[in-house]
Amino acid sequence: MGISWKDYVYPELYDELITPKGRPRPVARTLARQLSKFADEELEALKATADAAIQEMGISFTVYNQEGGSIDRQWPFDIIPRVISKKEWTVVEAGLKQRVKALNHFISDIYADQQIVKDGIFPADVLKKSKNFRPHCVGMKPKFGVWAHICGSDLVRHSDGQIYVLEDNLRVPSGVSYLLENRQVMKRVFADLFGDYAIMPVDDYPSQLFDMLCELSPRDVSLPQVVVLTPGIYNSAYFEHAYLAQQMGCELVEGSDLVVDDDDCVYMKTIGGLERVDVIYRRIDDMFLDPEVFQPDSVLGAKGLMRAWLKGKVALANAPGAGVADDKVVYAFVPKMIEYYLNEKVILPNVPTYLCMHDEELEYVLGHLDELVVKPANESGGYGMLVGPKSTKKERDQFAKLIKADPRNYIAQPTLNLSTVPTMVDGHAEPRHVDMRPFILSGSRCDVTMGGLTRVALRKGSLVVNSSQGGGSKDTWIVDEEA
Repeated sequence: MGISWKDYVYPELYDELITPKGRPRPVARTLARQLSKFADEELEALKATADAAIQEMGISFTVYNQEGGSIDRQWPFDIIPRVISKKEWTVVEAGLKQRVKALNHFISDIYADQQIVKDGIFPADVLKKSKNFRPHCVGMKPKFGVWAHICGSDLVRHSDGQIYVLEDNLRVPSGVSYLLENRQVMKRVFADLFGDYAIMPVDDYPSQLFDMLCELSPRDVSLPQVVVLTPGIYNSAYFEHAYLAQQMGCELVEGSDLVVDDDDCVYMKTIGGLERVDVIYRRIDDMFLDPEVFQPDSVLGAKGLMRAWLKGKVALANAPGAGVADDKVVYAFVPKMIEYYLNEKVILPNVPTYLCMHDEELEYVLGHLDELVVKPANESGGYGMLVGPKSTKKERDQFAKLIKADPRNYIAQPTLNLSTVPTMVDGHAEPRHVDMRPFILSGSRCDVTMGGLTRVALRKGSLVVNSSQGGGSKDTWIVDEEA
């Protein structure tokens, strides 16, 4: 009856809740004790309550198929939360702020003097072959010197207990709505536990986001007009676009709702006429933003948006061109950026990374494909990568050809033993691998969410946490043990 933690032992890995001796970690004792008291049927009832809440709240995500179609699926959620102490999170928070600050310095530098290249810290060839460098942005100086206003950095914990940064998402990072909705679901499922724990809140994110966007306004007005620009209902993150617009009290618009006049000001079409737009939280990629500058046949953006932004008539978040730092090869240089721009020691380390563009590292990668995770520089969502220990010889041979054809486009990393969290499987708890995506807001100040979107690989032994590939999520509790 219930969860027996003595039977739950995964000694080879770091488990976030349970030690290898089968005892709850100090920060998780109250949770573990409560979970062990539930009978099997009570646990199933709690899971059913969570599923019903998700259905009632309409929390979904979109999956695309090979035929180009799509289907909405209910958000996969596990009721056992991930628990982290506030003391540990304070260090993580400082590391994330440090990292985003350095990345914004880098982007500003790249579109200005490129001093980091001249000083030999960052290779000119990497920049030359960057798919996300936007020449139109050269000379632009966004407000506060910030290009990546919203960043989602993926974190993983290795079996040694150390937290590493796996990658940075600086273009249009998604997932924060699920972080917020996960908390609302958990409050329904485990209402009593929220009285027993000092769990740090996450509910203030929409107001923090709105305040940050408002301060980007080029006009000095008491309440700037902020809109959320979405590609439309068929986008996989449309739920989030609509959710954040609703939470902030902003209009959700598509490209066809916006016009740019002869004075390079942006207006939104309304039933009462045109209304001036000050800030656009854009959830579409650069290449679809403005057919006047980028992809000419795009119907997702609006003609003239780049012109309006470059002339300071509208603010765009994230800024076009920020993706120059959203590259897995660039990622490898972030520790050097921190030392170069900030003159500080790195707080959160990178995962050790091999750059295939270097001959010696390329040779090592090709000789150890069965041990490494190989990733293309600009893919996301877990697509286009090779997980060596899970791969076949045929897959490794195919990847070897891809790497040799374009070494700059690939990095490799050791296969980490990702930490686990107890997860409900057929009425009992089993360990499942997790990562986490906190969100960092940058404007005149920098704010980090209290925790992040913990994604869980629901398939036994899998390291792929993406919801589109069978993953799910958990609520993340940052607990103040001193409260």
